Amino acid sequence: MKITLLTVGKTDIKWVSEGLEVYSSRLRHYIGFDLVEIPELRNASSLSRDQIKTAEGKLILSKVKPGDDVILLDEHGREFRSIEFAAMLEKKMSFASKDIVFVIGGAYGFSPEVYSRADSKLSLSKMTFSHQMVRTIFAEQLYRAFTIIKGEAYHHE
Repeated sequence: MKITLLTVGKTDIKWVSEGLEVYSSRLRHYIGFDLVEIPELRNASSLSRDQIKTAEGKLILSKVKPGDDVILLDEHGREFRSIEFAAMLEKKMSFASKDIVFVIGGAYGFSPEVYSRADSKLSLSKMTFSHQMVRTIFAEQLYRAFTIIKGEAYHHE
C-alpha cells in the first residue's frame, strides 16, 4: 500500500515547496509516499471555469488507477480532528489493500467526473486555503497522523 498526493499545477511559492518536501521526506519513513503534480493547463486564460475543471479532471482521472481509494480535498468534505483522521487512516490501512490517492484540485475545484470517481471527500477546515498552500498543510497533517498511529511524541492532545 502507498499514499499519493495528486495535485493540479506546480507551486511557485518557495515556502510551500520547501514545507512540502520536509513533510514528504518524513512521511516516507512510515509509508510509500508519492507526490504527483499535474502540469497546469496551457492557454487557460482563454477557457471558462467549467472548461478548466473538465480539462483538469481528465488529467486527474488519467493518474488514478481503478483500484485506488480516491479522497478529494474539498471544502464540502468531512472534517476530522487530527486524532480522528489518524484513526480513519489506520482503519483504511488495516482493512484495505488499496492505494490511497488524496487529490488537491485546481483553483476552481473538481469536475463532475472527478466527483463521481471519488470514494470520499475530506475538508481541512471550514476556511478556504489556496490550492497551493493546502499541499503543505495537508502533508503536515498526514505526517501528524502517522506519528499518532505510531504513538510518537509529535502531536500533543
